[in-house]
Amino acid sequence: MKRMTHAKRLAAVSAAAALVLTACGSEDGGGGDGGGDGDAAAPTGDGTFKVGALLPQSGSLAFLGPPEFAGVELAVQEINEAGGVLDKDVEYQAADSGDSDNKAALTSSDELLDWGADAIIGTASSGVASTVIDKIMGAGTVLFSPANTTTTFDEGKYGEPDNYFRTAPSDILQGAVLANLLIQDGHQNVAIMSRQDAYGETLTDQVTQNLEAQGASVVETAYYGQKATSFGAEVSSVAGSGADALVLIAFDETTTIVPELIQENFGPQDVPTYFVDGNTSGYTPGENDPSLPRGVLKGTKGTIPGADAGDEFKDRLLEVNPDLTSWSYAGEAYDATIVSALAAIAAGDDAGDAIAEEIPDVTRGGTKCESFQECADLLADGEDIDYDGVSGPIEHGETGSPTAASIGIYEYDGKNAIAPVEYIDGQI
Repeated sequence: MKRMTHAKRLAAVSAAAALVLTACGSEDGGGGDGGGDGDAAAPTGDGTFKVGALLPQSGSLAFLGPPEFAGVELAVQEINEAGGVLDKDVEYQAADSGDSDNKAALTSSDELLDWGADAIIGTASSGVASTVIDKIMGAGTVLFSPANTTTTFDEGKYGEPDNYFRTAPSDILQGAVLANLLIQDGHQNVAIMSRQDAYGETLTDQVTQNLEAQGASVVETAYYGQKATSFGAEVSSVAGSGADALVLIAFDETTTIVPELIQENFGPQDVPTYFVDGNTSGYTPGENDPSLPRGVLKGTKGTIPGADAGDEFKDRLLEVNPDLTSWSYAGEAYDATIVSALAAIAAGDDAGDAIAEEIPDVTRGGTKCESFQECADLLADGEDIDYDGVSGPIEHGETGSPTAASIGIYEYDGKNAIAPVEYIDGQI
């Protein structure tokens, strides 16, 4: 299902030469006009904007679920408090995306489509998204991920305008930021241990390209299967590589891999170690898994797409879920929901195809606005809008990915708790 657009296709760019990066320190942590015209097509939706959340409640990325669900729920609440979409309250339904092993997304996506979802916020995993993207788009529904980072969804059959969008930048940006961080920290011979899936392979490739472009080397790349439960061969491979740093691209299997690395004298206290968004969870004893004793991750760094959420936004999230301890992708999930709602208003139609056509235009080129209420008021006055959200400027390109975004650099302390060090703004 392809949406039509009159904007010129952005030229594809690649690797380090395509990126403009700037850092900012941290102590811690022509579109629709909303008015329509005489030639506007008749609405094809049922008049009620329905948002589904297809996010992880189980599986290897379940730790990302609570902040993402909270972001969607907060957005729906605030949209309805501001008058809803097309003069009706937004309806919301949550579902479990699971992971690539338990296949929960297949059943859950059917449930959301049968319910009549116009936009589905999900999934967290690029691999899981690949199992449902064609089904969801084929149903004329928007799939809007807060966390997919693989470049696959900007290429091949997905490289044209369609019903897929994301608020997280592709791994072109995260790979560049991570490679730059390694170079800045003085590393020239890097080993990478990674999941062998769409997420791991793409991010490995981007980190490698950007390191080599700056004269460094990847001396060993060790992939492991998605269903692996032991990692002896891969750990031995990176431990014997002579690398001066390790990049570990993993999910919750990190709690098994790190002890095996320690046994090989290649743990985070032996060689500088770098995580990515898939495994930058909290690992304090008793919180996640006591197999990572206190202090074992001290000094380990990681990258997570997204801008600083800010205390005010965190406080609003805590009103939705008082148990939140992580904010990863909450802003991206919130913004995906707000943007979808604004696009429905701009289209004058809650149908997924109509929403998809308007999404790029409500994020670029018009009057800047930073809340649903402010943007909806501008649309009601017949103005073009450019929504900038809590996750950053967004600025959607033709393939549905943001062309400007932020990546946070984080570091673990002596309790294995993680906090932001700085944020890097970049353009793709």
